[in-house]
Amino acid sequence: MTERIDGHTILIGLMAYPIRHSMSPKMHNNAFAKLGLNYAYLVFDIDGQQIGDGIKALRTLDMRGSNISMPNKQKVIPFLDELDESARLTNSVNTIVNNDGVLKGYTTDGIGFMKSLEDEGLDITGQRMVLTGAGGAGTPIVIQAALDGVSHIAIFNRKGDAQWQQAEHNVEIINNETEATAELFDLADTDKFKEEIGKCDIYCDSTSVGMNPLEDETLVSDPSWFHKDMIVVDTVYAPSETKLMKVAKQAGVAHVLNGLGMMLEQGAAAFKLWTGKEMPVDYIHDILFKDSDEK
Repeated sequence: MTERIDGHTILIGLMAYPIRHSMSPKMHNNAFAKLGLNYAYLVFDIDGQQIGDGIKALRTLDMRGSNISMPNKQKVIPFLDELDESARLTNSVNTIVNNDGVLKGYTTDGIGFMKSLEDEGLDITGQRMVLTGAGGAGTPIVIQAALDGVSHIAIFNRKGDAQWQQAEHNVEIINNETEATAELFDLADTDKFKEEIGKCDIYCDSTSVGMNPLEDETLVSDPSWFHKDMIVVDTVYAPSETKLMKVAKQAGVAHVLNGLGMMLEQGAAAFKLWTGKEMPVDYIHDILFKDSDEK
């Protein structure tokens, strides 16, 4: 690492709070080193009140760009010059690229989700999807899935919670600006939840259920809700096997995935935006999975 850093090193950041736990520095810095690129990736504890100053620093330091995570994915938008289509539709940014002082915002989370399925040889074009949650992961996932050709999406969220309004917005965007159709249901409607899962091709949980401190919880605890020919994805990647995944495997579901592939592929998409190079995904995949298995 130190051999690569000199007076010409290009800086990329990650602005979020809290963020010191992130796997992104390991992912990107190993990729830079593997390709011999003179870049460095650092994390910065920057919350929603500080994000404007963070973006000003990005401009002043002539950083190549930055990843953005919670709680800044929406709060950063007023400080940018341009948005790509996915960022505009989701009203969310997780990647900034600095092109000669013009800052453009992207969201690669949805791209990462779809690419992670492709990596497993899975194609959900024309299929039915059920998704729980409408937050920083769920919103780009459903928008990108709709843009990429999923036929119908049933979104489930707790009615009245902080994400319900965003879920309503997601349904409106999908129905008005894509070829897909979408519906929103209250997660408390257990009968409807079970019915929609039973007739879908892919179920994705984009909530934090299953992650510390909720490792022993799952929104679907009955294996009979699932069928063998479907895909079940939990966007949580630590632990590497969540309670939901265990239930799906008990049901004999053909394809059960965690969120590590999505995390890797969203990073790869951002890496290419910054460097113009393909991330050595297989190499980084082995590094990240090794860490995941040790947890």
